[in-house]
Amino acid sequence: MVEPQTWIPDDVDTAKPSSARIYDYLLGGGHNFEADREIAERFDQALPGSRDIARLNRAFLRRAVVHLAEQGIRQFLDIGSGIPTVGNVHQIAQNTDPAARVVYVDRDPIAVSHSEMLLGNNDNATIVRGDLRDVEGILDRTRRMLDFQQPVGLLMVGVLHFVPPDEDPAALLARYRTALAPGSHLALSHFTADSRPAEMAAMVEVMKRSADPIHPRTRAEFVTFFDGFDLVDPGVVATADWRPAGPSDSTEGPERDQILAGVGRLRTS
Repeated sequence: MVEPQTWIPDDVDTAKPSSARIYDYLLGGGHNFEADREIAERFDQALPGSRDIARLNRAFLRRAVVHLAEQGIRQFLDIGSGIPTVGNVHQIAQNTDPAARVVYVDRDPIAVSHSEMLLGNNDNATIVRGDLRDVEGILDRTRRMLDFQQPVGLLMVGVLHFVPPDEDPAALLARYRTALAPGSHLALSHFTADSRPAEMAAMVEVMKRSADPIHPRTRAEFVTFFDGFDLVDPGVVATADWRPAGPSDSTEGPERDQILAGVGRLRTS
């Protein structure tokens, strides 16, 4: 068993559940605490199939990165990256090109600490602690690794639903978009209440007890996040329907429609 003091930063409040650690638990990871596990179990009761939802979201991330690498993207900015687990962005991207550069961004200190340990010997990948709403701060700190004069794959997978409406996530995305070079891509996924609205409402209530309340959005609202980008096929769909590569990328249950996903290419005109 991992000794806690080797991976718990001093400023972590282990009694306050965080989305990164809840997600880690749902994916079967071990970097979470009792408070995270308690909320995750309540999450699963409110929204049955949550482990499959997490798995499908993670599988979408993998396929999106593979697609971007096939399009020639060699720089990736993964905002809201969470706690490292199987199939991290740098592993996928560097399987295509060992020189591919990846910057992870997360505000959870456990995610940052564990990522630093994982990336210690990787000169082409790093992590910075930051909040996606600090657009200029994140861009400034990632320029040490990324060249924004060249195409970048911007990843915000399962993170924008933590931004409340009054903080205008579409406007935040627009600020990131202006920093991107032609040929850049955007990959997003987001909880929706279009499917199982009652269960989603119950899950939202559960997450109010965490550090990261969730704000589901409709498909129409989610599509607006791709303003300035041309959606690649198959457009905005459920995670399970975005270019599944095999049976493990899908499921037949209602949980398959709980998170929407899409990838767009920056429009040049």
